[in-house]
Amino acid sequence: MILGVDVGGTFTDFVLVDDTGRVRLHKRLSTPADPARSVSEGVRELGLPADAVVVHGSTIATNALLERRGARTALITTQGFADVLEIGRQNRPDLYALVPHRPPPLVPREWRFEVRERVTADGAILIPLDPQEISALIPALQSERIESVAVCLLFSFLRPEHERLVREMLEVGGQKSEHASPASDIRPLTSISLSSEILPEYREYERVSTTVVNAYVAPLIDRYLARLEKELGARPLRIMQSNGGCITSTAARAQAARTALSGPAGGVVGAFETARQSLTPFPPLPLGEAAEGVRVVTFDMGGTSTDVCLCPGHIPFTSEGEIGAPVGVPLRLPIIDIHTVGAGGGSLAQLDAGGALTVGPESAGADPGPVCYGRGGSAPTVTDAHLILNRLNPSHFLGGRMELDFAAAEHALAVLGSALPSAIRPPPLAAWGILQVANATMERAIRKISVERGFDPRDFTLVAFGGAGPLHACELAERLAIPRVLVPRAPGVLSALGMLLADLVKDYSLTVMRPAQAVSETDLRELFAPLEARARVEMASDGVAAPRLEHAIDARYVGQSFEITVLLPAPFALEAMLGDFHARHAQRYGHAHSGRPVEFVNLRLRAFGPTPKPVFEELSQGSEDASGAQIGEQPVWFEGPRGPAPQEARLYQRERLLAGNRVQGPAVIFQFDATTVVPPQWEGQINRLGHLLLARHNS
Repeated sequence: MILGVDVGGTFTDFVLVDDTGRVRLHKRLSTPADPARSVSEGVRELGLPADAVVVHGSTIATNALLERRGARTALITTQGFADVLEIGRQNRPDLYALVPHRPPPLVPREWRFEVRERVTADGAILIPLDPQEISALIPALQSERIESVAVCLLFSFLRPEHERLVREMLEVGGQKSEHASPASDIRPLTSISLSSEILPEYREYERVSTTVVNAYVAPLIDRYLARLEKELGARPLRIMQSNGGCITSTAARAQAARTALSGPAGGVVGAFETARQSLTPFPPLPLGEAAEGVRVVTFDMGGTSTDVCLCPGHIPFTSEGEIGAPVGVPLRLPIIDIHTVGAGGGSLAQLDAGGALTVGPESAGADPGPVCYGRGGSAPTVTDAHLILNRLNPSHFLGGRMELDFAAAEHALAVLGSALPSAIRPPPLAAWGILQVANATMERAIRKISVERGFDPRDFTLVAFGGAGPLHACELAERLAIPRVLVPRAPGVLSALGMLLADLVKDYSLTVMRPAQAVSETDLRELFAPLEARARVEMASDGVAAPRLEHAIDARYVGQSFEITVLLPAPFALEAMLGDFHARHAQRYGHAHSGRPVEFVNLRLRAFGPTPKPVFEELSQGSEDASGAQIGEQPVWFEGPRGPAPQEARLYQRERLLAGNRVQGPAVIFQFDATTVVPPQWEGQINRLGHLLLARHNS
């Protein structure tokens, strides 16, 4: 058996698949104060066998960065560069703010230490590092009860010897020091992050920031995983990464920053594979291969936020991530290119200072949660709005395991409506307004990753998942002229399901700064050789004897400041790669200059280790008639010719639908983990794997 676990802001999701392909779903409210508790309790409730594999997506790193509650972290850097972390770049994300605000750096000035050493830009050692300088820092580090140290020396990606010496001195000196901090559950100086191992690339600020992020969250991840491993016993544990692959828990401890966006990454992996199964000839293509015909926008709406990602035949990656945008912490590690906005099922509806209705980014979370949960919430949320509009049914939430309080939600909407213009004061109209504001926020997010990047949404399919995604998907698709909506078989737990499909993946990079004209295929093989050797050694330690290697290059025109990552076709086909670079530049920026010289900036290597994948059972074949799954009818609010109004809609139980069944809107489809709304003029059909493909009909 294999279990996927995704800890979200409101619910913790579990997907258990046995060796026959049977899928068992489970959800329980998250425990934000102690995330491991909801995981361990869910494992016990499922009765997980002792030999089951667990793949886990963690929010520990993300939350620690957003809430500034990471480890007490120090930075050791080259003399004269202690303030790089605070100076940053000259960009102003909030351009029109009268009083611009920048959050304080993760490492305060008094915990940033300089050492006298210098490596030149060509890799020569100008000033050797004196080990005594490092020994002299140890008492100060321990007197301040520093838990983790980030080491980022100038040009260490060319010569990492000095950083390795710093680590050696800290480890040895910390054990011998008489100034150790008082006994606690945290041993000082045991967590040391080197920039030459975390991010061996140029751009000093991003390299410092990424190394500091890793150091800042590493002790928290270490403690969390230690507790989780104790709860799981002998069960193997893999951790989801932000790049869509997974790593062992041992590797996650050393490279904790790579887990920062693991939950949303699992969702994209699951959504893309669902699309491959549904939009390509059956059987689907092998996992990991590009599928040019599969052009999808993934739409993951959970309890606190919405994550969207445009996949033009493949899952896109970026190295320009940031945690806590618009003014956040740069994280220059390979991550799936996901855009996040603060709109979820738990997003709070409020009035701003001017009396306008706003939805999010604040969320009711898991505690107290939406008003209808009956756990003490008072401000209405998107979930409460759906309940008032009969898009959710009080008796069918979580498969009937959780009763929703309609009266409490109605009262909260009435209180909010009393402050709105008279035309929208009734609770149903106030609720309709909440949905329109939330939809506008999510529409802007999809336009940002599509239209603003040169893609036409009409060429894509919207894959809707998350607990709230299928509630909004069809109406959102109409706003964007997206012709099709795909709702996976288990949309509410798709992120956890995607984790079960993830291979072991490790990313490596190295700055080279070479003119493309001066690099031959032989040169490239020699430049990639050290990365390949490291990848094979590290993957072998994780049990992968022969990893699949994927090569890529960050390239730009000479004189540009930013690069485009382009895959390198085998076997190191330079001409084909340069052609792809020009084409991608034209697609992204609207122009290309094939005659201009190109510069190779960074080499990138991705190593894949295949993992056993669950095989899902197919549905029984039925006819187009879906009446066997119908459980009733009720009025549901939709947009009509004269504005929003209730219309009689059929109600279906998703688990009863068979392959081939066709559903005509208006309809609402209930299932354990999510609810799907099918507006008028929309219809859908279930395929053999249980996925629902929806489209607007012209009649």
